[in-house]
Amino acid sequence: MTRAFGEAPSAAEMEALARAALARLPAQFRAHLHDVVIAVEEFAEDALLDEMGIESPFDLTGVYEGLPVGQRSIDHSGTLPDRIRLFRLPILLEWCERGDETLEHLVTHVLIHEIGHHFGLSDEDMHALEEMAG
Repeated sequence: MTRAFGEAPSAAEMEALARAALARLPAQFRAHLHDVVIAVEEFAEDALLDEMGIESPFDLTGVYEGLPVGQRSIDHSGTLPDRIRLFRLPILLEWCERGDETLEHLVTHVLIHEIGHHFGLSDEDMHALEEMAG
């Protein structure tokens, strides 16, 4: 069997995978995510890695920045929108190292984990949501 391998997906292509995963979520979740910014960057910046106690930029595949839904109040009006950042090169490295799943599934997994922080979900709830977004 011959497989053709193209170029590594760009940040825009990875963002499209994340947006497609988002579109597959149940409506009750999507309704609370319309203002969340999704961005794909090559790596997390050093300040974020230091803040999180992470030594290698390859060890962070995504981050949620904002207030979980249950912690919002009128006092938070005028703040920046919540943001989910996915880090392209760490995701691609994990995908290559694992070799047992599709890139689409891995991007969905990372996105759901970060969405879980937005909603304050448990790991079990995140797993169930990931199954829905399949």
